[in-house]
Amino acid sequence: MKTLIIAEKPDMGRNIAAAIDPKAKNQRTYIEGEQYIITWAIGHLIGLAEPDAYDDRYKKWNLGDLPIIPEQFKLVPNAKTKDQLKVIAELAKRCSHLVNACDAGREGQHIFSLIQRHLKLKQPVKRLWISDLTPETIRRGFAELKEGADFEPLTRAAKARSEADWLIGMNGSRAFTTKHKELLSVGRVQTPVLALLYDRQKEIEAFQSNKYYEVEAWFEQGETLYRGLWQGERLTDGEKAKALAEKVKGKRGRVESYEVKDTKEYPFKLYDLTLLQREANAKFGFSAKKTLDLAQTLYEKHKAISYPRTNSNYVTEQNIPEMHRALDQLAKTDYRGLVEGADKKFVHKNNKAVCNPSKVEDHHAILPTHKTPGALPPDEAKLYDLIVRRFLSQFYPAASYKMHTVLTAAEGERFKSTIKQLLDLGWKVIYADQKKEKPTGRGKGKADGKEDDEESAEEEVQTPFTLDAAQEVRCKKSSAKEKETQPPKPYTEGTLLKAMESAGKQIEDEELRDAMKDSGLGTPATRASVIERLKNVGYVVMQGKRIAITPKGRTAVELIRGAGVELLTSPEMTGHWERRLNEIARGTASDEQFMANVKKFATMIVDKVRVQRPAEKTAFEGEAAAAGGAGRGRGRTAGAKRGTRGAAAGAGEPAAGAKRGTRSAAAGAGEPAAGAKRGTRSAAAGAGEPAAGAKRGTRSAAAGAGEPAAGAKRGTRSAAAGAGEPAAAAKRGTRSAAAGAGASAALTQAQIAASAAAAPPAATLGACPREGCGGRIIRGKRGYGCSHYKTGCGFVIWKDSFGASLTDTAVMYLLKHGRTAAMRLTGEQGQPVEARLVLLDRTTGRLGIEPVSN
Repeated sequence: MKTLIIAEKPDMGRNIAAAIDPKAKNQRTYIEGEQYIITWAIGHLIGLAEPDAYDDRYKKWNLGDLPIIPEQFKLVPNAKTKDQLKVIAELAKRCSHLVNACDAGREGQHIFSLIQRHLKLKQPVKRLWISDLTPETIRRGFAELKEGADFEPLTRAAKARSEADWLIGMNGSRAFTTKHKELLSVGRVQTPVLALLYDRQKEIEAFQSNKYYEVEAWFEQGETLYRGLWQGERLTDGEKAKALAEKVKGKRGRVESYEVKDTKEYPFKLYDLTLLQREANAKFGFSAKKTLDLAQTLYEKHKAISYPRTNSNYVTEQNIPEMHRALDQLAKTDYRGLVEGADKKFVHKNNKAVCNPSKVEDHHAILPTHKTPGALPPDEAKLYDLIVRRFLSQFYPAASYKMHTVLTAAEGERFKSTIKQLLDLGWKVIYADQKKEKPTGRGKGKADGKEDDEESAEEEVQTPFTLDAAQEVRCKKSSAKEKETQPPKPYTEGTLLKAMESAGKQIEDEELRDAMKDSGLGTPATRASVIERLKNVGYVVMQGKRIAITPKGRTAVELIRGAGVELLTSPEMTGHWERRLNEIARGTASDEQFMANVKKFATMIVDKVRVQRPAEKTAFEGEAAAAGGAGRGRGRTAGAKRGTRGAAAGAGEPAAGAKRGTRSAAAGAGEPAAGAKRGTRSAAAGAGEPAAGAKRGTRSAAAGAGEPAAGAKRGTRSAAAGAGEPAAAAKRGTRSAAAGAGASAALTQAQIAASAAAAPPAATLGACPREGCGGRIIRGKRGYGCSHYKTGCGFVIWKDSFGASLTDTAVMYLLKHGRTAAMRLTGEQGQPVEARLVLLDRTTGRLGIEPVSN
């Protein structure tokens, strides 16, 4: 009999077939050769059943029926992909052995395990575990197949994660929703991430800015001129600062101390996924999800990089020859000039900054493969360039400097200077053609929003710095500069990813950050989907690069903490859970004990909410849309009311079920929408787990990476599009649709526009800028939308944008001229700025700010 190979996706299956059996025949749903039959899942073919699969009473949401804790979780096929599941079942009957060729990670292991459990497959299993999809790697992987039993701990961890997310998401969402009469999405990972954003916003609002003064002096000795900062207690008296500056101006001084030492700066670490997402966000403004999607394309389609969903910044000894080979191939590309300066002697097994097997578990750092891509689309090219340059930098020597530290005394005052003299660019030549910036991924840094006077005094020079400590100096000029203390910076996706990686702790030392990786919020593969989830349920909106929490998001955190379940918002607690899941995957912790604790916690949540006082209706007024962000992800909250439509999307936690007449879909790459009920349609299409168990007359589908949508109320439609946590199910007459991991832009924008126009319209303000639309812009309750929103136009301008409350006159001017008059706005870092609002996207209405030059 033959061996059945089950890949995670069709493309992966075809790549495997081409590598190990090029003559095999393609039968559309599988490929068959003499020895192997290769078929595939389409993401998650199986999911966890929804509550009414256990008891009909769960079709209605009642606080009295909670908690819902199944003794044994039931599995149900994804209705949309059940035909492929049947194909696998039939093929398995013809085969004596199985090969699990799903992604080499926790979710890939879970996808195969669910198929194996549901179909009751008893054949012996081998595991293909590879980090790139080049033919050579695939063939080597098949020559070194591992025993399936070796991965049983990883299977248990994946199962525990899935069921824990179901229990917390289902019970938490139902409890808070029924108690407060507002659809509230709750989840194991989503909720503490939301709490991080809430706490940062409260810090910013409570911050009191104080003025202070810096006194700087410029000293000269012969041809040498250097700057020093006054040393002493922070000056808050402007007159005293000016007097101090005048005191030393033109006066002679002496060098009190002068130290010189040689220092080196080594290349930044190779990328793991989170580090790549952070840097792509800082450099290009890419969302975490966009970076992940681009990296997956480079990996799957172009085979140009290794497996991207890794949490390691290092390689093993076995990877060193591959790195050398990839370097040789890059010499044949546009990188040849940089390759010529590279030296293979720097990348070897004893270089622990590159090769550190103890810090490589499932996958090594992201590397370019020896297969170089042809012409790439612009955004793919940008990401590939980041990866290649970081890779090439490892083959260069360290940058070297002389650090000159000078303490100068004049008129009894002391000034400190630090001069960084460049000796050799070393690896920094890789970035010499790019503007100077601070890449992430090495050494110690400063926490967001903190000043460092000494750092500001540092000067970097490329010419030799000479100073005779025995000779006097003269203060050529001096000044007192007024400054203000700065509040903590609002989170961007990049800085939020950093916080998620360390469970919210401000950890700047990279070695400590490495130690925290096992106890972060989510995993590299799911963090992007969690952020998308927060956007799509209306808890946050984007304002430029900054993430702004909405009134609904704030209220959700306050209600959860007010109920006495602060642990649900605790990054540390969730970090401990993630560490325990990693310990289960290594076989050093018990999944049974873990699940027992999760069940106790789910029960505690329900008990606490049961005695909580219901929220006032006004607590949710001005919910998601009112925060005034622009662009994708500005969805109406998942609790949209009559006549509105809302967006929700999940990654990793279940949707908590939709009720009669609903359509529910989880669009993400994680777990199932936990089920649409009678007459519902729930659709899944992609790499996610299925909507779990749609019942009579339902269609269920999960398409993406995530956690469920939190349902919508009467007459609403809720779209799940992405990767987050559970949706708390839609009520009577709702439709909950999932638009895939990329979030169907057209659908989401149409929903947004409907929300904006949900108030009695005023007179039209101008023609809709969307090309070919023909509609008119009208004022709604929360924004200015297009009169053609019912036919799909998603153009909307929110009344509250970047700290300004727009008027009809301002919007008319904006529509006519493409920008507003100058006004006082809130910048992307939360600072007040004099600027204009600019219409950046004539299709969606996305706005940006244009500072007014003085």
